[in-house]
Amino acid sequence: MPSAKTSETLDVRGNIIAVGQRLIGSKGFSAVGLNEILSEAGVPKGSFYHYFGSKDAFGVALLESYFEEYLSELDRTLAQPDLSMARRLTDYWRIWQETQSFHDCEGKCLAVKLGAEVADMSEAMRAALNRGTAAIVSRLARAIEAGGAEGSLAISGDPQQIAQSLYQLWLGASIMVKIVRNVQPFETAMTTTQQMLHPAD
Repeated sequence: MPSAKTSETLDVRGNIIAVGQRLIGSKGFSAVGLNEILSEAGVPKGSFYHYFGSKDAFGVALLESYFEEYLSELDRTLAQPDLSMARRLTDYWRIWQETQSFHDCEGKCLAVKLGAEVADMSEAMRAALNRGTAAIVSRLARAIEAGGAEGSLAISGDPQQIAQSLYQLWLGASIMVKIVRNVQPFETAMTTTQQMLHPAD
């Protein structure tokens, strides 16, 4: 059982990450300073380095926390009872549209928000993004393979490559909706997704 001190440390650290995720998800990594995060979190600046060695280390922790939550939600979506895998995957793309839009995503679209910004800025953060997105693609590949096996999808090709292509398609669509300020790129992505997966329902 964790001690009270350990629980308090986890609570403070988690609060800093949660506040940072919301602010950075809205403004970007470079535009948000530590002072803003710590002031919003109610944590003295001097204690920040007790939890994180640097802003880069904080960014890695932020991304790891984001992907942990994202993957948990993805696992729940892909394990919904009494639905075909085709329906579960359609639900995933629907949830994507709801959470990765050009509106304030409240920290739910960090991979989209930070991908291009930090990949050239921080090797550690790039690696965290790579690990997180690879885990998403791996889960999608298993789901696509399962959908093919059960007959709810009629796929042609390697499930891993299909999953990779679809994830990249939706990442691109998420960037485009921010540029054009409408959901047409998502509609196009969904049409292409259906053409690639050929869902039976």
